[in-house]
Amino acid sequence: MSDAREVIDAQIAAFRERDLEGYLVFFADDVVVTDFAGHVLMEGLAGVRASYEPLFANSPDLSVDIISRIEIGDFVVDLEHLEGFNNPPFPVVFDAGVVYHVNDGKIAAMKFLM
Repeated sequence: MSDAREVIDAQIAAFRERDLEGYLVFFADDVVVTDFAGHVLMEGLAGVRASYEPLFANSPDLSVDIISRIEIGDFVVDLEHLEGFNNPPFPVVFDAGVVYHVNDGKIAAMKFLM
């Protein structure tokens, strides 16, 4: 198992538990989260916190399953199936591709494909 995979697996476990503090420890202080077009959705730990805090608080039935995964060095590409996602304008159930870049044991960048 790669170091990048271990970081992503642990981050996903914290996501499933809706453990905000446990989730944030896997991100670099200067993490950048973008969509496929490169639009910045979240920047830094404060940006991730601001997005995920209400999601975790408002989504008691939140779940994620990894449908498929590709690992390429420091990159992990997941196809994720999410349910119980209460964060408008997103649907409650959807699939998303997520590209993670892990650097020095932290998620340095995350790109959503949805």
